[in-house]
Amino acid sequence: MKVIHLISGGDTGGAKTHIHYLLSGICKEIDAVLVCFMRGEFSEEAEALGIPTVIMDGNILSTIRQLKAMIKDGGYDIIHSHGARGNFIASLLKRSCGIPVVTTVHSDPKLDYLGRPLAGLVYGTLNSYALHRSDYLVGVSDSMRSLLIERGFPPNEIFTIYNGVDFSVEPENDDRIAYLRGLGLDADKESVVVGIAARLDPVKDVATLIKGFAEAEKTCPMLRLVIAGDGAELENLKALSNELGVSEKVCFAGWVSDINSFFAALDINTLTSLSETFPYALTEGARARLATVSSRVGGVPKLIRDGETGFLFPAGDYSALGEKLAELAQSAELRKKLGTALYDKAKSEFSVEATTKRQLDIYAEVLSREGLRKNGGREGVVICGAYGMGNAGDDAILEAIVGEMRQIDPFMPITALSRKPKETRMKYGVDSLHMFNIMAFRRVMKRTKLYLSGGGSLIQNVTSRRSLWYYLYTISTAKKLGNAVMMYGCGIGPIVDKRDEERVRQILNSYVDVITLRENFSLTELEYLGINGPKLFVSSDPALTLPCASADRIDMELRKYWLNPDGAYVCFSVRDWAGFEQKAPIFAEAVDFVFEELNLIPVFILINHEEDGRATDTVSRYMRTKAVIIDEPMDPSLTIGVLSRMRTVVSMRLHGLIFAASQGVPLVGVSYDPKVTAFLDSVGEELCLQFEDLTAESLKTMIEKAVLKYENNEERKKSIERLISAEALNSEWAKKLLGK
Repeated sequence: MKVIHLISGGDTGGAKTHIHYLLSGICKEIDAVLVCFMRGEFSEEAEALGIPTVIMDGNILSTIRQLKAMIKDGGYDIIHSHGARGNFIASLLKRSCGIPVVTTVHSDPKLDYLGRPLAGLVYGTLNSYALHRSDYLVGVSDSMRSLLIERGFPPNEIFTIYNGVDFSVEPENDDRIAYLRGLGLDADKESVVVGIAARLDPVKDVATLIKGFAEAEKTCPMLRLVIAGDGAELENLKALSNELGVSEKVCFAGWVSDINSFFAALDINTLTSLSETFPYALTEGARARLATVSSRVGGVPKLIRDGETGFLFPAGDYSALGEKLAELAQSAELRKKLGTALYDKAKSEFSVEATTKRQLDIYAEVLSREGLRKNGGREGVVICGAYGMGNAGDDAILEAIVGEMRQIDPFMPITALSRKPKETRMKYGVDSLHMFNIMAFRRVMKRTKLYLSGGGSLIQNVTSRRSLWYYLYTISTAKKLGNAVMMYGCGIGPIVDKRDEERVRQILNSYVDVITLRENFSLTELEYLGINGPKLFVSSDPALTLPCASADRIDMELRKYWLNPDGAYVCFSVRDWAGFEQKAPIFAEAVDFVFEELNLIPVFILINHEEDGRATDTVSRYMRTKAVIIDEPMDPSLTIGVLSRMRTVVSMRLHGLIFAASQGVPLVGVSYDPKVTAFLDSVGEELCLQFEDLTAESLKTMIEKAVLKYENNEERKKSIERLISAEALNSEWAKKLLGK
């Protein structure tokens, strides 16, 4: 494999560090060369690191001619560009050279020229043109990948890589006080030194750091601040420190060439940017075991978990920053604890070796895809279901399936059919088509390898015959266009309109390879329908495998509604259904019973925000008790997390029961559909009432029984572990059909 890297050669900061580390690593594994369009510090450091470096500093026409000849004569496989100039030249080479162009996006292109409107107009426009001409993009964090998706770039052509550092280097500073005084900082042994290494540019928002420092210094006079960097904001920042009366404790050190000695002299590292991808300033500080406070931007939360491996604050909030600085200034023990935890995480996940391997894997994937496309091969998966319709349960299924496909192949191209394709692209990082865009669906299906009819109860006609016909059409079309077809962890039925039975039987027997089912009831339905063509297996619902949100995130959500994270709650999840108006007073009486008799706080959660909101409002009209209604949409992990804090969950919604069951919470099901009863049977849960038979007394009795079961959950946990184990059948069969 041969790769040519193109860059202007005037780059600084994180981009420079990334490329130097990256090429130092990949040059040991493949044939790679770096082409710079100017000579300077960047190219000289690259040469010193042993990176093969070529300087082409002529005009653009001669540079293009030289590059074309070099690529042709050298037999290069990939052009890899960085920065506006490198990207633009790569875009001009793309057609004539006939090899794929990979572009790494190191920062938000719209913020690269903040404060320089003319440069933004010229270089920003050229860079935007070049990025849209690139075959593949690499974002240096998941947040950068999300930003590119938001701006319309196709998710299946965007990869993620994280900046890594060399942890074999141990930052040292034998006499840090002398070093700091040499920089110009008035420091002594009692000083607690806060530092930042950053361009003095508006996007880095060093003004917030100075303001936060000034707040903390009021109660912690031993604090000192050293700012390493230069830029257009220097004089403004000096004026601000004077204005706030902290200029004697703030040092502007200018550019620091020995960054390891700088970090080794600090006690606290900071980052205050308004926008970032995944900054080296954090991993380099982590290598020095520094307690760190950072704005919650970009990929930063990937490394810093608030309160565990450092502190996070909202970008621009200098008061919150000041509080964190003061807390760290007052406790050497806390600084050591957070610094050690950060070092351990960064070393295990963000080393230069990990970055190098990831980049080589991306190159291999690019060449594999190019080979498949040239030879008419197939790749990737299409997932179809009731997605983008505001139902957290259905969207949870999609999230789970996408996660399982990524475990099979982290680079797998995935396309989901959705009612809201843009929203689905953003939420799940996959390509998405509108579910009724039949022409686009057919085009995609001619290139993909596997079609997944993805979870939920799609093969039923209770809600609509038309939806059943749609899903049957997609199954038959996918097969006719050359895909393997799998129905993935799904529910079947009921088919109440018997006119559709023959159509279901004919399509499933003729066009489906494998069906995995979420419970035995669905297997019975298939046997009744005479389905014997595909392989049939009972697994379980993919959503059971979804993770729970972190404890601090759950706490934050509960406090948003004035709920004590350690409080005692019973959750209700109701949905609109035929006859619900008549049953609403029964739910209201149960809510009052929970509060008045059981001394627990009733909480409502909306699985389908719009539909369940109407049903919850209906119940509320009959209640004496004022229940808490968590009425904002939550992603599946947070929904699961909130439900995990309940003593009991009373739910009509199937996925309300599934989410709660995955956390071992006692359940009371109100079954409006056989799928609810079937799931409760699968987990060995006896507390189930049929919707049509619902009475206030029976519901209150079951809630009381469930609350009493709260402490004894060993059997429930065993049932769920069994179902989660069975769920692995879903991805195992998908893997076989993909030939992985």
